[in-house]
Amino acid sequence: MYYNQSCAAKGNYGNRNQHLFIRSMQRAAVNIYKAANSFEMLVFSPGRIKENFHLDVKGMELTISYTPPEGFPKSDWITREYSRGGFERTFTMDGSIDAANISAKYVDGVLQVSLPIIPGKEQAKHEININ
Repeated sequence: MYYNQSCAAKGNYGNRNQHLFIRSMQRAAVNIYKAANSFEMLVFSPGRIKENFHLDVKGMELTISYTPPEGFPKSDWITREYSRGGFERTFTMDGSIDAANISAKYVDGVLQVSLPIIPGKEQAKHEININ
């Protein structure tokens, strides 16, 4: 399971730090852990609507995106550290993932994506020496 940096937030921002801050507001945090027979992906996205998430597999890439509903209220923010706006994240899967049986559920603000491992296809782990 590999992560490709991808974000739907685009724009021409004045300085690099502001650009990174704005992109981080548009992106949902993701944690991935390995369970006995799968990789489990937790997409932290509170305040969003389950029906507006989209998961697509194309080749060896899994894309998770969220599009806010039309007419979503825009507030006159004083301070804004979190956004419920749209995002897109792309992950590259290796040959050990059973893409046809990926499943997802959205509970308590967390989208949990289960990526089952094909028995016998898991990549062997090996240590790399540092010189």
